[in-house]
Amino acid sequence: MQIDTSSTFGARVVRRLNEDRIGWLTTVAADGTSQPSPIWFLWDGETALIYSKSDAPKLRHIAANPRVSLNLNSDEHGGDVVILTGEARIDAGAPEAHQVPAYLEKYAPGIQSIGMTPETFAQAYSVAIRFTPAKLRGH
Repeated sequence: MQIDTSSTFGARVVRRLNEDRIGWLTTVAADGTSQPSPIWFLWDGETALIYSKSDAPKLRHIAANPRVSLNLNSDEHGGDVVILTGEARIDAGAPEAHQVPAYLEKYAPGIQSIGMTPETFAQAYSVAIRFTPAKLRGH
């Protein structure tokens, strides 16, 4: 999916995907309920790279049903909504979090604020997830 950056909405979406620090990855549990989880993500222009703890329920959900959504927080008035739907998969070929300079640049303050180093973060959040959007909606 290509985001049309010639539109005001598309340009805003790309800016937010590059700058927002928190997103919500919504997976589907075995009983069919949606399961939103706050995540850190790195947008590469086509996909989002997410790191997870190996025991996180979202990994089981993705294995059973890869259809997910990535939502960005709205503004305080409920505007500036960004919802991407698509598929997620475990990306066994992705580098560890501490080996991705752009990820570290974006999240170094957050990693430090939770009392970790890039290396201990990569050990704790050792499973890479790759989200590929298929549709975009919002306002």
